[in-house]
Amino acid sequence: MSSGMGLIAPNGTWTKRFMAAAIAQGAIVAGLVVFLVLSQVSFIKPEVSRVMAAGGAGTWFTFGLVMYIVVGVIGVALSALFYHYLENVLGKNIGVVTKALAWTHLVLMNIGTFAAMALFMYAGYLGGASMLPENVGGQGFNAGQTHELLAPFVEPISIALLAIVAGVVSGGMVFLVAYRSQDRPKTPAGNASKEARAT
Repeated sequence: MSSGMGLIAPNGTWTKRFMAAAIAQGAIVAGLVVFLVLSQVSFIKPEVSRVMAAGGAGTWFTFGLVMYIVVGVIGVALSALFYHYLENVLGKNIGVVTKALAWTHLVLMNIGTFAAMALFMYAGYLGGASMLPENVGGQGFNAGQTHELLAPFVEPISIALLAIVAGVVSGGMVFLVAYRSQDRPKTPAGNASKEARAT
């Protein structure tokens, strides 16, 4: 006799993967912030805070850090919520096609975010530091010299940003393909009716 508790455990594989990725990205950001705070009083000259406060090319450092938090941590965590809705609320199965797209989403979004924002921060620091006066550890570069210094970063950053976009588009395709599939969620009523027919 069934007690009505014969439910299939929720399928949260992709939810867990994206949450794990969000936690990992959050740990990277936290480690970076600790490193920057410690470096402020010791070994990085000119200091990161000076580069950020000076503006100019140093603004790209601030942009990279903020966008890492927004895209790499918050965006990936929201993707986990998106997969939770598909897997546990709608009861959709992630099939062969959607599995490939989900892996593309997971890998490209995370690697692309790490690469793009790391390059933004590194280039922003180099550019901002180069424009500071020599007496505070800079090089006294003008805008033209700084532009030449940062030119090699343009292509790699563009490629990393394209990877992020491709990952997000793949995630959107997962939703469209899975949502249009004919899967039906397993419900207590459905399980009970099957058991009744079997007896």
